[in-house]
Amino acid sequence: MTSERDLLHELEPEAERLLDRHTNVAEEWFPHEYVPYSLGTDFDGMHEGEKWTPDHPSLTGVARTALEVNLLTEDNLPSYHREIHGMFGKKDSAWMDWVHRWTAEEGRHAIVLRDYLMVTRNVDPVKLERGRMAVMMQGYDHHARDTLHGMVYVAFQELATRISHRNTGKYSKDPVADRIMARIAADENLHMVFYRDMVTASMHVDASATVRAIADEVIGFEMPGSGMPNFRRSSAIIADAGIYDLRGHHDDVVWPLLRKWKVFAIEGLDAHAEERREELAAFLDKLDGQASDFEDKREARAARRAKRERRLADATA
Repeated sequence: MTSERDLLHELEPEAERLLDRHTNVAEEWFPHEYVPYSLGTDFDGMHEGEKWTPDHPSLTGVARTALEVNLLTEDNLPSYHREIHGMFGKKDSAWMDWVHRWTAEEGRHAIVLRDYLMVTRNVDPVKLERGRMAVMMQGYDHHARDTLHGMVYVAFQELATRISHRNTGKYSKDPVADRIMARIAADENLHMVFYRDMVTASMHVDASATVRAIADEVIGFEMPGSGMPNFRRSSAIIADAGIYDLRGHHDDVVWPLLRKWKVFAIEGLDAHAEERREELAAFLDKLDGQASDFEDKREARAARRAKRERRLADATA
């Protein structure tokens, strides 16, 4: 098995190439250009403005929940930077240049999301700040991931985040929010492509170790925001709305990357990697079944809601 130090050394030329590619295609953008600041008014406090009340938001509760989860996830950037810095851990290298570039680009996401939500009064500012404090004090700590596992995880995570952001914007029915989330999703896509192609390169260095890492990360996958307050309930609301659910995770996140990496076509793996690949296949079958079950239950819930609404309409007619 290739050592972590040797892997970093072997892959550094590819990291440099992919960083150059990223720099050439990434578009510069500015958060202030996306936020309708003219809509803003003072809140209560030092400026004696209007206290936030639940009737202020223009977005639905589901859209606000999704945006808050997205923002609080982005807020934990210092922890992610620490994780990725430690994952690559080679000073004065293309790896560190990438880490700093990635962090700088990610930093814009929380800025534009927070400004939008505050200006439009679509979020309780006190609740949001308390949530930010709770998330950042808990941090994000997965020191067990080595470089290879880390690259695989972030490839999946960036794709998942891209889809969640993009669907949140569409669901919001607000053109401003939609533009913001589309812009953030474009960043996440480029970040995913960097990690996706780094994992592809690692296949040529040590295919068995890479397949084992892929199986580990798919089977044990969790979004980075899983530790935030009320995450399970918020995730259920988001899934029920179809913004990000098991079907999307299975069809639009996991399988596209597995196909790109040709995980089930690679030959010459060692015995452990073959075993993990078989476990991955079984897990994917189970995940597909769970996704179908969730879809059936969601349709049943929707049918019951529609029936209740018809009864209520008939009763009040």
